[in-house]
Amino acid sequence: MTARRAHWVWSRMSTLEAVLRVRGFLLLATTAIVCVTSAAAFADDQAKKPKRPAINTNRWQEDWSVLADPALRTQPLDTLKYVPLSATDPDTYVSFGANIRERFESNSAAGFGIGGVQRDNYLIQRAQFHIDLHLFKDWQVFTQFEDDRAFDKKSVGSADADQLDLRLAFLAYSHDFDAGTFKARVGRQDFAFDLQRFVSSRDGPNVRQSFDAVWADWETGSTRFIGFVSQPVQYRNADPFDDTSKGDFRFSMLRVERLVLGKNELSAYYSLYQRDNAHYLDGGGEENRHILDARFAGTSNGFDWDAETMGQFGEVGGKDIRAWALGVRAGYTFEDVSWTPRIALQFDMASGDHHRGDNTVGTFNPLFPNGYYFSLAGYTGYANIIHLKPAIVVKPTDNLTVTGAVGLQWRQTTADAIYVQPNQPLAGTAGRGGAWTGAYGQIRLDYKFTPNLTGAVEAVHFEVGDAIRRAGGRDGNYVGAQLSLAW
Repeated sequence: MTARRAHWVWSRMSTLEAVLRVRGFLLLATTAIVCVTSAAAFADDQAKKPKRPAINTNRWQEDWSVLADPALRTQPLDTLKYVPLSATDPDTYVSFGANIRERFESNSAAGFGIGGVQRDNYLIQRAQFHIDLHLFKDWQVFTQFEDDRAFDKKSVGSADADQLDLRLAFLAYSHDFDAGTFKARVGRQDFAFDLQRFVSSRDGPNVRQSFDAVWADWETGSTRFIGFVSQPVQYRNADPFDDTSKGDFRFSMLRVERLVLGKNELSAYYSLYQRDNAHYLDGGGEENRHILDARFAGTSNGFDWDAETMGQFGEVGGKDIRAWALGVRAGYTFEDVSWTPRIALQFDMASGDHHRGDNTVGTFNPLFPNGYYFSLAGYTGYANIIHLKPAIVVKPTDNLTVTGAVGLQWRQTTADAIYVQPNQPLAGTAGRGGAWTGAYGQIRLDYKFTPNLTGAVEAVHFEVGDAIRRAGGRDGNYVGAQLSLAW
């Protein structure tokens, strides 16, 4: 073989080797791309795959249509969580559910012992059963029955016990349009806003708060508009199914919510609170209370905050209403530290009546408080108050949350009374004693045994100030232990 031919053969072999290398590289790259794409598609499919819904505080917000897939029916009684009513439409079904909450409470001085109240040890029980009917995709008929008992409680109020009654029963409609989503509800329902400082479903006490209402909202982009008119339900424990709402007590609202600066929440509303026979220390009669509320809440780089302010004006019994309140919660969570501790500071302030016997009622009306905003002990209410509360929250495990806090309280004005839950003046405190109300220590443990079973223990010690002692009150100790089961 000549040198020229050898060179030609060698060059062709080099070219072939180069081609094979390129082809091998392209094949490897193509395989890698296919594998990555397949993995991403699999992960995406897994993410899109329906999952069992979580149990909500508001059971009517749950969607069990995912159980149309037999593979997701993995728990006992799932045949009752999803009962199909149509062979062709999985969104037409009926679902059944229940809740039971047992709480033992011991209180050494309810109402700080004023009025002869001694230590009270008792068990409160809330039992609920609901039927959730979904018709097609847009319609829902939700009905919930509730039975609330207070065993061995010495003083039983309207928020403590209510024999078997209709708690919720409403018709709902929801539809997605190109411009947004429209929702409406008519019937007995509940609603809660923000941290539930002033408008809540009252989950702390035994009997939750319902409203006979007409509700509508429109959601478009990052904005939501809400409007409703309602008659708050009044509870009676004489006979089953004796709760009622009347035109002598009305509550209505127009509200707007918007996401700003990312996922931060900005909201405002106007509401009208009307009662035909209201009672305050400095006035009574027909009440027309106009309310303006604004709130800003959000998170950023470990910080979280929630600030809300409310002004109230109008008239009650011919006297002007001039009242206001401010609530702020802020905290920081150490995400990279063991137990992810969160340190927090809470400040609340609500007006009292400065001049007894004048033409103005200045006592703030907390409307429909949740009953556990300060603590479950319920020693003080959100009226004529200044409240400062540092706290720390830790999570030793994923299922255990521990909260420790100290609360300091004063009166906004000594001319008005000290108020206890929900909005009752403490006898003998109006215009007497100093501004200092007292201080309390609080510790709470929350544990999630399973997605359906949770437990909590809370202890509070309240050291009263001079004004309460002069009125005949004493320090209070509260312990509560609770188990909640939802199906």
